Amino acid sequence: MSVRESESMSTQHTDSPTDSQGAAPTEAGNRDLGHSLKVRHLTMMGLGSAVGAGLFLGTGVGIKAAGPAVLLSYIVAGIVVVFVMRMLGELAAARPASGTFATYAKMALGPWAGFSTGWLYWFMLIMVMGTEITGAGAIMGNWFGVEGWIPGLLCVILFTVVNLFAVRGFGEFEYWFSFVKVAVIIFFLVVGALLIFGLLPSHDPVGVDNFTPFAPNGVSGIAAGLLAVAFAFGGIEIVTIAAAESEKPSEAITAAVRAVVWRISVFYLGSVLVITALLNVTTLDDADGAADSPFTRVLAMADIPGVVGFMEVIIVLALLSAFNAQIYATSRLTFSFSHQGNAPKLFRKVSSQKVPTAAVICSLVFAFVSVGLQVWGPDNLINILFNAVGGCLLVIWFIIVLSELKLRPQLEAEGSLKIRMWAWPTLPIVTLVALVGLAVLMLFDETARDQVITVAIAFTAVSLLGVYVTRHHARTVANEEPERTS
Repeated sequence: MSVRESESMSTQHTDSPTDSQGAAPTEAGNRDLGHSLKVRHLTMMGLGSAVGAGLFLGTGVGIKAAGPAVLLSYIVAGIVVVFVMRMLGELAAARPASGTFATYAKMALGPWAGFSTGWLYWFMLIMVMGTEITGAGAIMGNWFGVEGWIPGLLCVILFTVVNLFAVRGFGEFEYWFSFVKVAVIIFFLVVGALLIFGLLPSHDPVGVDNFTPFAPNGVSGIAAGLLAVAFAFGGIEIVTIAAAESEKPSEAITAAVRAVVWRISVFYLGSVLVITALLNVTTLDDADGAADSPFTRVLAMADIPGVVGFMEVIIVLALLSAFNAQIYATSRLTFSFSHQGNAPKLFRKVSSQKVPTAAVICSLVFAFVSVGLQVWGPDNLINILFNAVGGCLLVIWFIIVLSELKLRPQLEAEGSLKIRMWAWPTLPIVTLVALVGLAVLMLFDETARDQVITVAIAFTAVSLLGVYVTRHHARTVANEEPERTS
């Protein structure tokens, strides 16, 4: 299939994920990218993207809201995310695409949906990137006694180099970043278990005192905890973006999705179980720094020397790892958009290393803009934009489920399914209802209501823009067709 033919699929094959021969078409431009990522890269990338500074610093918020019953909040949120990722993995294994869920939204719901979903996710990642590099720079600035923007800038330059070279280099870099974070969590779980059962010298078993009362704030507390942790698992979606650049995309995404979703659940639930068993709920809250992190406090109980400095290093690595992965994700989304007519053709260009150079540079430019807004912008604007992150994820998960419900029968008919969503269509419908319920819950929460309103306005605006852009692109392609055939 030529690039031109692929570009015009939005008008000719919007409702069908197959070409005229019934074969599984690859998204336009995928073959222009490298294909050197391995399953281990994808798996660790997914783990690393979901295990960020939020886990190390923000866990206390949900625990304080719900008490030990936050475990129920995490279980509910974890089940929803596992279902969403299973559905996304099913689509990605059948249709590996660097545009991932934006591509599937286009296939299922029309070009406007692909445009709006993709750009909404891109916007969300850009906002998060600015926060992460600002946070990492501030911590490193304290280490060296300099302004935080200086080490932040040096890190951006480093990641620019990493992302402009062959994708295999990015994969290795992200693999080892994520490996360190995962190793720390496993170490934390082991130390926590030893403390709980009194197996360390001079430590007695802790018993179950901290689990009483289990739900001090009742059902409302569990609901508040659910809002606090609902989007903690966000970031796993990056696995399906990277799958398009793996050696065998369908096989790689199948293995990676199966590995990631369960390991993430174990890491989060295990960490929260250790924290709630060892620390009194009333002493927990949002951590402003490594010294206040529940992870730091638990490791300090085991008399581990230098634990604050150790956790600062881990938090910086978590922030930089996520920043690196999001440069990758936003650049591949921009590259995919350009092939769909949703971004300028400039971003289709790839280097000799098969890296979309212009798209990478674009992501870095907007990352700098985001950093500038965070450092020098008005507080209200920053808070509104950053608070929209959770709402963006909710919309994207909702679109993924709708895409699954629309595309599954067609993919099954052609025999391209390699991962299957359980109990279809019952569980996808249950997931859809759960996401709607979460949105309603957010509307009744003062702190979360702004997320829903902001994202509703943003999604409406970008959808209207998407209708205009995609129709204009379709007319342009239609006008060019006679010129090519004449």
